[in-house]
Amino acid sequence: MAARTPANPPELSGYRYLGPIGAGGFADVFRYEQELPRRTVAVKVLLAEPGPAGIAAFTSEANLMARLSTHPYIVTVYDAGVAPDGRPYLVMEYCSRPTLAQRYRERPLTVDEALRTGVRLAAAVETAHRAGILHRDIKPGNVLTNDYGWPALTDFGIASATDAEPAGHGGGGGADTEGSGSFGLSVPWSPPEMFLDEPRHDERSDVFSLAATLHTVLAGRSPFEVPEGPNSAADLMARIERGQPTPIGRDDIPRSLVAVLARGMATRPEDRYASALEFGRALQRVELELGYPATTLEVAEATPAVAAGGGGDADETRVRAIPTISPTISPAPAPASPASPPTEPRTSAIPEPESRQKAATRRGRQGGRGLSGVLVGVGSVLVVGMVALVIVLTGGGPGREGARPTPTHTGGSAVDPGAILPAVDGAAERDGTTVVFTWANPAPGDDDVYYWARTEAPDARQAVRETTVTLTGVDLASRVCINVEVGRAGRTSPPLVICAN
Repeated sequence: MAARTPANPPELSGYRYLGPIGAGGFADVFRYEQELPRRTVAVKVLLAEPGPAGIAAFTSEANLMARLSTHPYIVTVYDAGVAPDGRPYLVMEYCSRPTLAQRYRERPLTVDEALRTGVRLAAAVETAHRAGILHRDIKPGNVLTNDYGWPALTDFGIASATDAEPAGHGGGGGADTEGSGSFGLSVPWSPPEMFLDEPRHDERSDVFSLAATLHTVLAGRSPFEVPEGPNSAADLMARIERGQPTPIGRDDIPRSLVAVLARGMATRPEDRYASALEFGRALQRVELELGYPATTLEVAEATPAVAAGGGGDADETRVRAIPTISPTISPAPAPASPASPPTEPRTSAIPEPESRQKAATRRGRQGGRGLSGVLVGVGSVLVVGMVALVIVLTGGGPGREGARPTPTHTGGSAVDPGAILPAVDGAAERDGTTVVFTWANPAPGDDDVYYWARTEAPDARQAVRETTVTLTGVDLASRVCINVEVGRAGRTSPPLVICAN
């Protein structure tokens, strides 16, 4: 279908029309110059005679985006109003560079580009979710690129509150949007639960679309598209429902990244990452595995932390409360002491205790501004596990793009795709509310240790020497899964997922 020609741009007081940007199913986007302050902006204009429902939907999008505009990877909204001809309009940040859809069609992204983009988008999506907003249309065409080369998520036109039913309208829509259903979903990146007669959508549905978007920019095609094959909306929906993505087909994609994307696009929502934050952390672990510095997860807190008693210097440097990768637990931990606090599992972007923040600040000052890798060790035992990321900021927005190092697999690598992978020794046994998981190491070493965690809380890992774990008090109606990794000589294997229905 040929692209629709944009309607005539409206006359807007304080703005000078420069040219068209694009046309969608429900709105046109034009480039204007704002007179005061002088800058180029993008103006999204609803089509003529939208009707009460269309105006309500447009107003909702303006309010949703305005709530999220302070995030560095979400398009900023400057103004909104109604043009003299009656069409509502939205004045937004103008992103001059190609969209993610245009970029991958020109050439697929490199692995480090895709990882960096994925972590940043995960932070944007997590921030939206914490504000109670589901995007519901994440895809490459809805990821713009600003003047600094950073991704900017846009088009919340079919977004909804997390406790609301699917809206009865579509978003601005681009050439990628396939009209399927009454709410304008984009089939190639939509999760299977959106194809039901009564669609269901929650945070894990956005995770699916985010993983599908990253798969797309790496493969150069949508995940369920078959080269030279039938790729109608019905064909894609059938493959999505069966969970049959087409392999990326690149030798430079690590197995760990393939596994992260596969879990993100799992057919059943409960088998996916429970949040965009967890998905972003998984991508960070792949970055560390490849020897790249982990991209910062910029996640806004729902409620700012206030120290009891109001102590502290208002001008002192503070550690931004963002998620970090938890360090691997030592196989033989020494007793806790004031100088060596116990490692705590992290499941959300909550500020650390004041004493740990000050220690982190001192480490950051010693290592300079920006990202500092912190190796966690116990006594003289060989350091194992992940790199703890402590971000010390003295103000301002996201950091400048720096050169990415050449991938390396030195001793500092957190995950080793070539490490021994434990094999399941029979199914997990369940007796009422008790589940016993067992596994076998096909080539055990004298100093091997096993790290396990509930799948829904992968950062809350525990170290054991035995090849069995018993969980008690498990909900009788729930499906319970754990991740198991082998730790050896400072490296860990990719996680194995063991489930009991």
